Amino acid sequence: QVQLVESGGGLVQAGVSLRLSCAASGRTFSTTGWFRQPPGKEREFLAAVDWSGGRTSYADSVKGRFTISRDNGKYTVYLRMSSLRPEDTAVYYCAVAAASSLPRTPDEYTVWGQGTQVTVSS
Repeated sequence: QVQLVESGGGLVQAGVSLRLSCAASGRTFSTTGWFRQPPGKEREFLAAVDWSGGRTSYADSVKGRFTISRDNGKYTVYLRMSSLRPEDTAVYYCAVAAASSLPRTPDEYTVWGQGTQVTVSS
C-alpha cells in the first residue's frame, strides 16, 4: 500500500512563491494529482502528472501560476505555486490514481496524503 506525505505548507504573504512536496513510499501509481480544499468548500483539482511520460494537466484556475513536476528517483511530486493570493488559502492534498488519463475528479484517486495547510495573508 502506497503512503503519501505532503510537506512545504505554511503561512506566507501574498505574491510570494511556495513549493509543496508529495513523497510516496511503497508502490507507484500511474497518476499523481494535487487538490486543495478551502474552508467550507469542496475539494478542487489543481494539477496532475503521470509517472511514466511526464504528461501534465492543470485546472484553468491555476494554469500559468502553478507547476507540477516529478522526481522519479525520489518518488516525489512537487507543486510550485507562484504569485500566491489570499484565495489560495486551503489545505493542499496529493493523491494517486491507477488511471493514466490524468483524472480530475477526487473519486478516481485511491490514496490520499494527510494534507498540508497553506495560508496566504494579504
